[in-house]
Amino acid sequence: MKIPGLGKCECDEEDDICYSDTKTLKGLGVDCEFIVEGYDADAGKEDFHRTIKQFLAMDRQQLAAATPHVYAYYQDTWAGHPEPETLPAVGQPDDVWKHVHFGFEVTICRRGAGDRAVYASFECNCDWEPEHGLQLVFRNGNEISKLGPFDGHLSTADAYADPTLEGVIYRSRH
Repeated sequence: MKIPGLGKCECDEEDDICYSDTKTLKGLGVDCEFIVEGYDADAGKEDFHRTIKQFLAMDRQQLAAATPHVYAYYQDTWAGHPEPETLPAVGQPDDVWKHVHFGFEVTICRRGAGDRAVYASFECNCDWEPEHGLQLVFRNGNEISKLGPFDGHLSTADAYADPTLEGVIYRSRH
């Protein structure tokens, strides 16, 4: 199947999941495979196309909105760690990105609840949380909407089964 922005994809029709060849996120300097879930059965394919296009165009400036939230995640991990001195020292919020290693997999899918928008979920590694990493979620591929340890959810409201958290990018654990 061909998906605009990704080209020819290998698809598992039974699970409605498609896998792209590697695409380069030029603005981030990383090559990623895209996993597109629910595309074939979705009536709003244009939403997927827009999300893919906008995510492929992302650069480090677009990550600026996520910086204070990623830094809060770092601080929470540091505060709750039994040996915080073993974690990297990150003095300023902008320095947190020096400890994030962008992943190689992006999942594009429609949220099953709430706004039902199409989201891009980007798996990353980070030096302060090697076990759970960092999940960056972008509504429509360009608006940071959730981040924290990787849990597979597309919103904080979904992650905590709490609709009052709709619109919360990061929920502090402390």
